[in-house]
Amino acid sequence: MENCIFCKIIAKEIPSYPIYEDEDVYAFLDISQTTPGHTLLVPKKHVSDIFDYDETLASATFSRLPKVARAIESAFPELAGLNIINNNKELAYQTVFHSHIHLVPRFTKADDFAIHFGNHTGKATAQEMTDLAQKIAEQVK
Repeated sequence: MENCIFCKIIAKEIPSYPIYEDEDVYAFLDISQTTPGHTLLVPKKHVSDIFDYDETLASATFSRLPKVARAIESAFPELAGLNIINNNKELAYQTVFHSHIHLVPRFTKADDFAIHFGNHTGKATAQEMTDLAQKIAEQVK
C-alpha cells in the first residue's frame, strides 16, 4: 500500500531495527519501546486487520509468534512475562492500519503497561450465554 508506514518499513524505505524476517513476515522493534524489547510482528502482505486475513496468511503470521517470543525470552533472562496483543480497528486502539502483533516484554508490575478485564462473571444468565455462543457459532465458516 502506497502510504503505509509498515509497508515502507518492510520495503526498507524507512529504517527499522530488525529482529526476524522471512518470506511472509517481518519483526522489528516498536519505535515507542513500551518496555525494552517491545517488538512488532507484521505480515509482509498488506492487510488492514485480522478481518482481512485468510487461513494461509494467518497460519504464516501467527505460527511465527513462538519463534519471536522465545527470542525475546532468551535475550532477557530477567523476563517475568510477555503480552501478545493484536488491536483491530480504531476503537480497539489500532493506530497503524497494517495488521501487526505487539510482543511486549514484562519485567515488573511497575512496567508502564496495563490491561484490565473487569470481572463480569454472573452478569449474563446461562440462557444469555447460550444465545451469545450460538449467535457467534452460526457465523463460523
